[in-house]
Amino acid sequence: MPFDAIFLSAVTEELGRELPGARIDKIQQPERDTVLMTVRAQAMGSKKLLLSASSNHPRIQFTQSRYENPAQPPMFCMLLRKHLAGGRILGLRQLPMERAVELSIESADEMGLLSEKKLYLELMGRNSNLILVGPDGRVLDCLRRVDFEMSEKRQVLPGLFYHEPPSQGKLDPRAETRETLAAALAGQTLSQTLDRWLMDRYAGISPLIARELSYLAAGQTDADVTALTPAQQNALFDALMGLFTGHTPTLLYKADAAKDFTFRPVLQYGDYYKMRTMDSFSELLEAFYAGRDRQERLRAKSQTLHKTLTTLHSRVVRKLAMQEKELAATHDRERLRQWGDIVTANLYQIRRGQSRLTAVNFYDPEMQPIDIPLDVTLSPQQNAAKYYKAYNKAKHAEKFLTQQLEAGRAEETYLASVLESLSRAESERDVSEIRQELIQGGYVKNNDKKKQMKQTPTRPMRFRSSDGFEILVGRNNRQNDELTCKLAYKSDLWLHTQKIHGSHVIIACAGTRPPDQTITEAAQLAAYYSQARQGQNVAVDLCPVRQVKKPNGAKPGMVVYENYNTVYVTPDPALPARLSVQE
Repeated sequence: MPFDAIFLSAVTEELGRELPGARIDKIQQPERDTVLMTVRAQAMGSKKLLLSASSNHPRIQFTQSRYENPAQPPMFCMLLRKHLAGGRILGLRQLPMERAVELSIESADEMGLLSEKKLYLELMGRNSNLILVGPDGRVLDCLRRVDFEMSEKRQVLPGLFYHEPPSQGKLDPRAETRETLAAALAGQTLSQTLDRWLMDRYAGISPLIARELSYLAAGQTDADVTALTPAQQNALFDALMGLFTGHTPTLLYKADAAKDFTFRPVLQYGDYYKMRTMDSFSELLEAFYAGRDRQERLRAKSQTLHKTLTTLHSRVVRKLAMQEKELAATHDRERLRQWGDIVTANLYQIRRGQSRLTAVNFYDPEMQPIDIPLDVTLSPQQNAAKYYKAYNKAKHAEKFLTQQLEAGRAEETYLASVLESLSRAESERDVSEIRQELIQGGYVKNNDKKKQMKQTPTRPMRFRSSDGFEILVGRNNRQNDELTCKLAYKSDLWLHTQKIHGSHVIIACAGTRPPDQTITEAAQLAAYYSQARQGQNVAVDLCPVRQVKKPNGAKPGMVVYENYNTVYVTPDPALPARLSVQE
């Protein structure tokens, strides 16, 4: 993504109009590489400033997204609170043509004396960092410590003086003139694409902007630098200087999905991408990153748990297949008993060491001869006893395997439902609750022996139908149990996708018949929060809560119900946001 130095200068300019003079009310660190500051100023009110040193999505912006904080704040967060909480932001500046921002903050020390500290956010991919520097220029601490083994050129460690990132030896494009650009192009003899030449020559230009400059100058993104005409060279200079004026937050999207962003309209894609101008760069970054960032973090947080669950589920499925095969073999046990009877009836014909018995099958209406294999190491009586024993074993195995299959199918259904709940997790707390459910069920070991602060459990998702009825949706199996068996009234209406894993849904109607529109919306929510999210004409069963029972010893979220009706709906992805009730 083109979060280059020029884009950062546009963001810094925008934030610089509001941040100076703002007080830092609160500091949080919801993620290992993300710090959230609540800042307040008379002109702008209270806003949340996001400082992200993420390897994939480093950025600085105002945000309105809600972030979950860990039960125990990280050490770096505690350090920032100690030095910066209650402080006043003096200024914000970008290091010259670098993807780095300096926040100057005046705050009181332990003695109550005011001093100026610096907070540097370096947005450099996997080398991104957030560094707190004291009044003497020494590093107090940072998110990612860099020692000599990690970098010979630049170390970032507490106690060392802070040094700006080393220059890459490229030119500042703002210092370019029409004459120096023409001379540089004239001296270029090797064939090379113009966008690559621009990136090699100038600091702070991303691949997207380099291709756009090539397109504006020569009409193509892969123009040859040695083939530019004088008119194209002039056009290139004008386009280059135009990068530093008139910044416009621009979102590129296709099929309503955000694909890219930049600080100016982009023409190189033609009609392939559509463009949308945003009111601010913070709004632009929020629109692009909000959902994407959350999903990536959730995927990383739940990856290990998902792998464990998948392994457990696959193991149960394989075990069920083997047991079903064994059960099928027990259905042929009558043949074993008949062979035992025939061997017993013909003991006088069998000699020790005989490998087969050919005798009349008196169980066959046509009395046809039958060949029965014999164990040469056993006596005739022992061969007969062997078939009777095998018959009795198969008889008992059928009963045992039937019980095992019933329990195994229940376990397979439960694990599949947990996997489905994990795929729908919307926050780290959702993932944590699913992990706790599995720990209590004995499926996952609790490797974290440290005593942690108890987190308040999440509540069911709340919606309000178009007719004004409250609709509650469970987030996971344990919440489904609590919602259906404890929170809902017996006279409320219960909904669930038919024979498909998903959330329990409750319409709080207190015995009244909800309007058809409310039932349809609740059924669409049930279908959306299930495995059938992408389906059409999904069957959803509904009945009063009193008709829903939880069998003794059943897994979390497992219920049975009767006297139900079925409706068919197609999930609407926009419906949850439209009906959601914010807590």
